[in-house]
Amino acid sequence: MHGANYREGNGQVFTRKQYIKGKPQIKIAKFQGGKRGTYQYCVQLSLNEKIQIRHMAIESTRLAANKTLEKTTGETGYYSRLRIYPHNMLRENKQIATAGADRISEGMRRAWGKATSLGARVRAGQCIMELYVNGNDHLVAAKKALKGACVKLPGTPTITVMDWNKPSP
Repeated sequence: MHGANYREGNGQVFTRKQYIKGKPQIKIAKFQGGKRGTYQYCVQLSLNEKIQIRHMAIESTRLAANKTLEKTTGETGYYSRLRIYPHNMLRENKQIATAGADRISEGMRRAWGKATSLGARVRAGQCIMELYVNGNDHLVAAKKALKGACVKLPGTPTITVMDWNKPSP
């Protein structure tokens, strides 16, 4: 299964996990990292197009950004937060590709498919991840961390820097 098959969110989403046996587990370990506090800057990662992101891509983006930023600022020098949650269940109608498969496989008849993954639908311009940092050297490190992390995401990202003088939530 390729992520490109599920990049565009067409049709109505399916989120009813109570009706499905063998639901996929969410791969995102933490939605917040670092230390809460008062920070000077907020660096946001957002996408420029309407797209659907799988939960494995969200987790790898979070890991890449946090690991890069933790090397330069330490564990207590930043605060990160994911702003999206993968609610949508993605299904796949697997086809059998062996000898005699035409007698076993149903083809497109009753092609509901098994739940294989979870995804989050993102609007154009929606914020995916935020990093809160203090000081200009930490700001450069946060931009570099998000630039390296956005490689893991589909679509074209934008990194925005905002002055942030109030306590982070």
